[in-house]
Amino acid sequence: MIARADDWYIALEGNIGAGKTTLAKKLAVDWEAIALLEHFEDNSFLPKFYQEPARYAFPLEMSLLAARFNQLKSRLPQSDLFAPRFIADYCLFKSLVFSRITLEDDEYSLFHKMFGLIEPQIRKPDLIVYLHRPVNKLLINIAKRGREYESDIQPDYLEKLHEGYLDHFRTLENQAILIIELDGADFEENYVLYGAIKELIVRNYGTGIHKVRL
Repeated sequence: MIARADDWYIALEGNIGAGKTTLAKKLAVDWEAIALLEHFEDNSFLPKFYQEPARYAFPLEMSLLAARFNQLKSRLPQSDLFAPRFIADYCLFKSLVFSRITLEDDEYSLFHKMFGLIEPQIRKPDLIVYLHRPVNKLLINIAKRGREYESDIQPDYLEKLHEGYLDHFRTLENQAILIIELDGADFEENYVLYGAIKELIVRNYGTGIHKVRL
């Protein structure tokens, strides 16, 4: 039973390897929603960035921001009584979180200005769901999916990303945010855990940050 309006828009967020895409796909099927999934596999800057971060960070972040903006702008109606349900595996502000870590100060200043110009054009999610997992579990998940360019991701980078998300959440106004603290269990195979996550998401939340541990 879905306790939300028929036209809700939920955005899943989380660290690298948190399970955002897996959860978005499952929820979209169960709730007959449209899944808005990030497609970055063909981004030519991504493997180059992991080899030479300083050289390729800015073009990578700009290309990712453009792709995210184009998808959300073209697929999400601003308001429509007959709009379908949407579940995305990212938020546009993800670009700010990553770029704050990867870019130099002058690059980030320019990037932030660009973000500020386009961000108001995108519909805000009715709910942001942040999946928080321990770093050791993230590294296991990253290794499982076998992307060569992710093989050298370090624990401290994942820690910085997590702190970056939390810092950004504190700046958001008039936004409902649900942080789900997960241990090492996989909701893809653990149907009890998956059911608990679904039950949490369909609740109605006021603005602000809401934390739940499962």
